[in-house]
Amino acid sequence: MSNNKNRISLGFSPCPNDTFIFDAMVNHKIDTEGLDFEYIFADVEELNNKAFSQELDVTKISYHAFLYLTDDFILLRSGSALGVNCGPLLISKNPIPDISKALIAIPGKHTTANYLFSLFAPDAKNKKEVLFSEIENQVLSGEVDAGVIIH
Repeated sequence: MSNNKNRISLGFSPCPNDTFIFDAMVNHKIDTEGLDFEYIFADVEELNNKAFSQELDVTKISYHAFLYLTDDFILLRSGSALGVNCGPLLISKNPIPDISKALIAIPGKHTTANYLFSLFAPDAKNKKEVLFSEIENQVLSGEVDAGVIIH
């Protein structure tokens, strides 16, 4: 968290939606009325963890993480996304006869994808946290039996 009232620490992902939304602000294309933004790019689980440790003033976080952070953060009225028919998806190279015995790659413990997957498959307890962009590679290489992805 920033100690300077005119400096705001801001965390968002390198996702094209996020970079588009914040481009004008972080690249000084608009008047920020004296506010200076110090920003970091990180995947959503890293941002979730930074929120839990109170490292950022404003940050993108998962809806799942927000459930634990309601005393520390407020949800803005715009800028969030939760879609229909756009994930999460469970992917695998082979059929999974017993999900309780499968090793599943997840994009983070506090991600909404993991939360929704847990509702879908409550017996799937053998999970491995993997950077979201590496899940498909780990499934293809056989390091995990399946993976939970979004979009």
